[in-house]
Order: sequence, then C-alpha cells, then structure tokens
Amino acid sequence: MSPGLRLRLDFAYDGTDFSGWAAQPGRRSVEEELSTGLTRILRATEPIRLTVAGRTDAGVHARGAVCHADVERQAWERLPGRGDAPPEVACVRRLRGVLPPDIVVRAVTQAPPGFDARFSATYRRYSYRLCDVPHLLDPLRRRDVVLTRTALDVAAMDDAARRLVGLRDFAAFCKKREGATTVRTLLGYSWRRENELIVGSVIADAFCHSMVRALVGAVVPVGEGRRLPTWPAEVQQRAVRDSGVTVMPAHGLCLEEVGYPADADLAERAVQARATRSLSEVESAVNPVPDSGLSR
Repeated sequence: MSPGLRLRLDFAYDGTDFSGWAAQPGRRSVEEELSTGLTRILRATEPIRLTVAGRTDAGVHARGAVCHADVERQAWERLPGRGDAPPEVACVRRLRGVLPPDIVVRAVTQAPPGFDARFSATYRRYSYRLCDVPHLLDPLRRRDVVLTRTALDVAAMDDAARRLVGLRDFAAFCKKREGATTVRTLLGYSWRRENELIVGSVIADAFCHSMVRALVGAVVPVGEGRRLPTWPAEVQQRAVRDSGVTVMPAHGLCLEEVGYPADADLAERAVQARATRSLSEVESAVNPVPDSGLSR
C-alpha cells in the first residue's frame, strides 16, 4: 500500500432530501453519497471514511461544509489520467460527474500537517432564515425559509440573542448525550431584517445537538412579544430544558462557514478542542479567581 495523505474537501448541499450528514442504514445521507463518490473515483478497495466539521441533522443545508479523508497517495496522483490537470482539479471534475445534483464539491486540496476537519476548527457559523410576511416570500425560497404566524420584533430578538454570547453551559438548548459536555463558547448571535426575510447569524466554537435551532426557538417568543429579551438568558442560566423553547424546523438552518487557524496552529488547536470543558470553567470565566502568583 502506498503512503497516505489527508485531503480537505470543501462542499455544499441542499439538505431537503437527506437524513442529515451521518450515514444510516436504509436512509440517504450526505456522508454516504460523498464517501461513495470519492471511493469510486479513487478506485479504493474499501469505502473511504470522512470526518466532517459539523454533523447536520435531517433537512439542514450547508454552503460552507468541510470534511477530511485519508487516501492513498498513489490513487490521488493517478486521478488526472492522461490529462495535464493537477489532481486537485481532476478530483473536483470527477466528483461532479458521480455526485447527485444536491451535493456540490467546491474544492479538494491536500490538507496541511495537523489538519483535522472537526477538531482543528475554531468556529462554525450558521444562518437561520425566517419570514413574517408570507405573501411576500419568494416561493423558490420555501426550502430554506421558515414562515412565522405573527410579525416579529427583530430588534428585541437581536437584544435577547446578544445576551447569550460568551462561554456558558448551554444544557437548556441541547439534547444531552452521554459523556458529552454542553459547555460552549457562543462567539456571536445576532438578528437582522433583509427585505421580507429575517436572518439570524449564530457563531460558536462548536455546537451541541439541536443547539442552534433551540437558540432560535428561544428568541422567537421574544420577537412575538410573549417574552422579555431577558428570558432566553434566564433559561440558559437554569441549565434545564424549558417547554417554552421550541426546537425550530430544520430547513431554515444552513451551515455557512467553518473557520480554521493558521496552518502552524492546526495541531495545537485539535488538541485543545479534544479537551472536555466543565461547568467550573464557566464559573471561573464569570467569577475569576484572583491571581495568587502561583503557577497553574
């Protein structure tokens, strides 16, 4: 077997007809389609395994998804065949010929040393789109916009969203998984109106299962005037699920971007990301212990 190399794939997909990213028996997934396509063009003897930056749920879309795959160098160098295009160009062309139209691979490159699509990432940025004037919505947007029954106060939603930014325990907005932490750093959360659409932007170092859609569901009641802008932060501080928070529909959500540090910092970032954070870190961030002068 020839020495291996790691590839970085940048891709996008319409999540409407997928059961999410992860491969599942009897269900159509982004992971399975992409793995099958890559395995085919590289003529690999076993299915190529993919590691993704963000595992999206059924119906969620992506414009800026990233994953990595470890492949044989010889198979990679063989991709251009008799053509003079470099493997990076040949790979994108060949994938376009075997993938379904609801997945588009933007670029395939050799990953720098230390790159891990999941653990090297410093942030993920999602958008969520709402419309509170249904008669103005372009019907071509029905697959990525969620309609609301009442008009929304976007300024109040934005106020409520910004109160959640920071290093916190987001257990109130997550579906808990055994052994997984719910402590995350919410780097940014805001709302704005764009003509007939209301667009939310949510940025964090990482997200728990269903966290983004729950964060949206926490501020919609504020926009409707049923809750005060302080309410979502109060729910967060209680750290338990609240029946007043609705997990919003998947089709309004889109992974827009995954950010990474400079190449020299990729490996170190991956080590940091694998470290499980605890509630004590949150408490220390809110109430820092005075520096005693001792090493820590």
